[in-house]
Amino acid sequence: MTARIDRPLSPHLQTYRWTLTMALSIVHRGTGLALYFGTLLLAWWLIATASGPGAYGNVQAFTSSWFGKLVLFGYTWALLHHLVSGLRHFVWDLGYGFKANEREALTWGALIAGIALTILVWIIAYAIGGAR
Repeated sequence: MTARIDRPLSPHLQTYRWTLTMALSIVHRGTGLALYFGTLLLAWWLIATASGPGAYGNVQAFTSSWFGKLVLFGYTWALLHHLVSGLRHFVWDLGYGFKANEREALTWGALIAGIALTILVWIIAYAIGGAR
């Protein structure tokens, strides 16, 4: 008979107090995953462009629908949020921003910058291309 060894249990997520940094770490991974699927949309658009007016018209019909615009807006946000959050991780890789107030500032900055840049890109796109 083997002796039972009492080992400490690893802390579970319920043990920790959720912070914005933890939440955005999970969101960063989620946006990375979303970018894989968004790349399929980009490939669909490129293939349709090369395939001719009929195929391109199908893509245009999707992207000009309310659902298509919502998907494109989400893809834009995922791309820009992942970019800005990646810069936050790069700052940490350089060894900066680990104090509590610095971590909070970088996290809030990444969240606000991702949203603001997404809105800015869409405003510019509508200003240049109109609501076509």
